[in-house]
Amino acid sequence: MTIKVGDSLPETTFMTMSAEGPKPAKTAEVFGGKKVALFAVPGAYTPTCHKQHMAGFVQNYDELKKKGFDVVACTSTNDIFVLSNWAKDSKADGKILMLADGSAEFARKVGLDIDLSARGMGVRSKRYSMIVENGVVKALNVEEAPPNHDISSASNLCSMA
Repeated sequence: MTIKVGDSLPETTFMTMSAEGPKPAKTAEVFGGKKVALFAVPGAYTPTCHKQHMAGFVQNYDELKKKGFDVVACTSTNDIFVLSNWAKDSKADGKILMLADGSAEFARKVGLDIDLSARGMGVRSKRYSMIVENGVVKALNVEEAPPNHDISSASNLCSMA
């Protein structure tokens, strides 16, 4: 069942990167008491994810902060080492919180997983964005197909905030 506006995010553990190395972060730690702009990508460094989706959130970061978001976060089914390097390469480091969902646990729990095994990619996350306030989904924008990024774009999320 797909998560919807008004639902609370399920409890899961993401991996994040700290100065000391990989660190687990529970849903409540990331989203509790905060307004978060969360976007999900099928995979780091993939063409649409890298050149358009992530790039749009980096470009609109200041606008998102002006709109009252405490955190801008990205989740993907990649491991935290890949996501950390991707953040550096895309100029998102220090701006966008990278949330590794390497086993697609969060993607499955929110019903936004997609099986891309036929393309050699395994189970991934659908591309989406959401506004989350204190762990509750306030807006959800899910793309129909992985290459699309307009509905889940940073500019669209800015217009909703």
